[in-house]
Amino acid sequence: MLRSPGGDPGMEGAGGVKARLSVLVLAAVGLALCGHGAVAYGQAAGKIVVDGSTTVGPIAKQFAEYYMSKHKDVVISVSESGSGNGAKSLINGVCDVADMSRFMKEGEFKAAVENGVMPVAHVVAMDGLPVVVHPSNPIKGLTVEQVRRIYTGQITNWREVGGPNLKIVKISRDTNSGTYETFETMVMQSERIAADAEYVGSNGAVRQSVQTTPAAIGYAGLGFVDDTVKALEINGIYPDRATVSSGRYPIARPLFMFTNGYPKLGSHLHAFVTLHLTEQGQEIVEDIGFVPVTNYR
Repeated sequence: MLRSPGGDPGMEGAGGVKARLSVLVLAAVGLALCGHGAVAYGQAAGKIVVDGSTTVGPIAKQFAEYYMSKHKDVVISVSESGSGNGAKSLINGVCDVADMSRFMKEGEFKAAVENGVMPVAHVVAMDGLPVVVHPSNPIKGLTVEQVRRIYTGQITNWREVGGPNLKIVKISRDTNSGTYETFETMVMQSERIAADAEYVGSNGAVRQSVQTTPAAIGYAGLGFVDDTVKALEINGIYPDRATVSSGRYPIARPLFMFTNGYPKLGSHLHAFVTLHLTEQGQEIVEDIGFVPVTNYR
């Protein structure tokens, strides 16, 4: 039994609706093209190359490990170069699957089509984007506006939001990251991050920076939150599976795998990028800490 990953449609933001409609449109286009001979790079081979998002990477790696354990003749390689680079790899024909923690941009889609590639999006999980601090920080929560003012440099000390007298250390993902672009869109709302912010290359690096810096604040995918960092309530809502799937947590997004055309039915590539729709795929997504798009319980 499948359910909408966004929960109550009335709670879904305009960006989420647009992304879902775009997914449906691209899937329809991809199916149409598939019927006219479009073939994704890895469909006929025993090798699947995956590249892209460091957020989606853990899902892809666990999917690959599980799939290869069931199909000894298949080799799946997974690289994590960021969502933007994953899109470039798919456009340039050097990967079969582009992991992306954001939807493909209009310019990327245009470049793909011009290069004979028809991107089709597969929503493999939902993800909240928790704002995290050091466990010693007594702050329980912030508003989206407060987070934005911290990252623009308007709020510089934790005592301004009820915390300790410490200068805030701002940790951000690198600008090629889909996580960064989600944060930029949903939190920053086109305002610039202050020049003194520290940029790191992965969600794991965000966690590491925050867990070792008592005055730090950062943001990372839901699957990267553990007891070494403290996730904050945002607008009074704590990020977890229930609040992300219902659309109540204000910083949430779908996670994608993009292919060139809709994979040939029965191919290894098709089985791999639809693994999230199976009971085993749901368990893998849950175990990693993300929100599945299926509900077999």
